[in-house]
Amino acid sequence: MRILDLVQGRKKLTSSGTGGRRHTGELLDFCADHAITADVEVLPSARVQEALDRLGRGDVRYRFVLDLSDLDQPAGS
Repeated sequence: MRILDLVQGRKKLTSSGTGGRRHTGELLDFCADHAITADVEVLPSARVQEALDRLGRGDVRYRFVLDLSDLDQPAGS
C-alpha cells in the first residue's frame, strides 16, 4: 500500500498501546482511588550515560526517569 492510498478516500489509521484515552483515564482513576503509584528512579540529565549503561546491563528496577529540568542551567551548577 502506498502512503497516498491512506490519505485519499477518508481512511483512518490509528493505534494505541495503552487502550485509548477513556481506558487510560479509568486506569488512572482506579490508581488514585487505591493509592497505587509508580516506583521510579529519577536521575538528572547529566547522568544520562550512566542511565544508558545501566539499561544495557539490565541494572534498572522498575522505571528510569531523566529529569531534564537542569538543561537550562549553566554547566557545572
